[in-house]
Parts: sequence; C-alpha cells; structure tokens
Amino acid sequence: MDIAALSISMNQASLSQAVGIKLLTLAKNQADIQSNNLVQMLEQSANPNLGRNLDIQA
Repeated sequence: MDIAALSISMNQASLSQAVGIKLLTLAKNQADIQSNNLVQMLEQSANPNLGRNLDIQA
C-alpha cells in the first residue's frame, strides 16, 4: 500500500470517529434535556404523592 492511500484511509477513519463522537454528544445532550424536563414535570404534578403507595390487600 502506498503512502497516499494509507494517508487517505487514516483520514477517513479519523473523520468517521469524529462524526460518531459528535453524534453521541448530541444524543447525550438531548437525553439530558429530556430527563430534566421529565423531572420538572413530575415535580409540578398536581398530587406529588399519587402513586407512591399501593395497597394490594384484599
């Protein structure tokens, strides 16, 4: 394999890795935002104690 082909291959691998890392970062940030929104929504619920206890005695 010549030097030029090796250089192109290494650059493509580097670019692919950088794109993958960027996409994972975006997905992580989106998950953080959604989880924070869910926590806020649960904190603002009308009855925060609703559903905490379940009486299953007959």
